[in-house]
Amino acid sequence: MEIRVQSIKFDADQKLLEFVEKKLSKLPKFNDEITDVEVALSLLPDHENKNVKIRVHIPGNDLVIERNAKRFEDAVVDCVDILKDKIVRAKERKSEN
Repeated sequence: MEIRVQSIKFDADQKLLEFVEKKLSKLPKFNDEITDVEVALSLLPDHENKNVKIRVHIPGNDLVIERNAKRFEDAVVDCVDILKDKIVRAKERKSEN
């Protein structure tokens, strides 16, 4: 599984990039068909100004989750938790068909 991280209008530090990769590297446990993951990190003008958008590519089904938080790490954790549930549900639906 390939993980691509894009930081928009700022330079993400190595610690943040490693955190994102560590969290996302657990996703294949829930579905081994995941081909790649795209992550967009951006800053917003409002109070909870860290935005994380994650797109998971699974053949026949792309999942997209977007969250805002005060810290990128919090938004990444929220996204990954939701993605785990969605990946498991998508895999269960596929096995039922």
